[in-house]
Amino acid sequence: MKIALCYERVIPARGGAETYICDLAQRLVRDGHTVHLLAAAWDEQALPPALHYHRVPARGGPRFLRPWRFGHACLDILSRIDCDVSIGFDKTWGQDVLYPQGGLHVACAEHNLLKYRQHSLRFLACCLKRLDPAYWSYRFLERRQYCVAPLPYIVVNSRMVQRHFELYYGISPERVHVIPSAIDARRFAAEDRFKRRYEERQRWGVPADAIVALFVAMNYRLKGLEPLLRAFAGVQVPSLYVVVVGNPDYRRYQRLACRWGIGERVLFLGRRDDPRDCFFAADFLVHPTFYDPCSLVVLEALACGLPVITSRYNGAAELLHPPVEGLVVNDPHDTPALARALQQMCDHEYRREAAAAARTSGLAWRFEHHYQSLMAVLEKVRRSKSAA
Repeated sequence: MKIALCYERVIPARGGAETYICDLAQRLVRDGHTVHLLAAAWDEQALPPALHYHRVPARGGPRFLRPWRFGHACLDILSRIDCDVSIGFDKTWGQDVLYPQGGLHVACAEHNLLKYRQHSLRFLACCLKRLDPAYWSYRFLERRQYCVAPLPYIVVNSRMVQRHFELYYGISPERVHVIPSAIDARRFAAEDRFKRRYEERQRWGVPADAIVALFVAMNYRLKGLEPLLRAFAGVQVPSLYVVVVGNPDYRRYQRLACRWGIGERVLFLGRRDDPRDCFFAADFLVHPTFYDPCSLVVLEALACGLPVITSRYNGAAELLHPPVEGLVVNDPHDTPALARALQQMCDHEYRREAAAAARTSGLAWRFEHHYQSLMAVLEKVRRSKSAA
């Protein structure tokens, strides 16, 4: 097949969506498909040499207009290239398949309000959000994507997002194909894993018997770092440490940790281009997010044999069987519940059994399964277009 992929920036170091598109492009090319990439910027070293690149001019102007300009430019390029199936991964429209890896904007905007602990702050944030032109621009764009003919095939990575389509736009679940996210677990294979674990912990300066909870995110507020620190402050286990990886701007959370008396047991590492050694050195992952369509960091943790604590606002929670591979809290702001989950992870016997189950689950849903399910949808689209 001749397949076009549309995404503004394909630079894996930026996040999970870009990493996924690189993995997908690599596999498509390896299988002999002709792949076109429509993007404003990309990391050519991370992409297959046989890819056909189409640079979409980077345009300035107000933030709320940029997706519209990118979308129009993609349509113009697609009209001039020969492809069987086109896929849009974000704020574009008119492609045969739309795969919103970040979920629906309208759902994300509502869940963003949940990160505020006080209801008064949520109300104020909601009012301010409605004064932002981007809020309305993206809502109109989303309706243009999914509610205007010709209707696209829709692929999502969790049943949670499938429910959001029905809740916010009345789109029947039959129109929305659920294909859970997946990673290439081979990236987390390492024969010298124990050596790397020891060396990483030496760099951190934690005691040999320390229990390490790993938190990985760029958006600390949305992913629940403050509720995590609040709950951690109430756990009476001196050997428990929290290691924070992601955004280098962590000063606010460092001050909170010091104020709550846990500053010496919360390590902020900032950005790590390759966080594998952090996974190897940790004992479990904690990801009490307020919104994640299907968090890849949870899948990466499972692939490394790490039990997981996450929230019901994470589509990846659907892949867990609590308490087998980990624990799911209903509300990240429920400090006692999150503290109990941390306390349970400090139980050596439970953690050992959960780690074995996590590794099994991490290998059960492979990228190969995801890829074959996606290809079945693409083949269905190709046949439908040919028949038309």
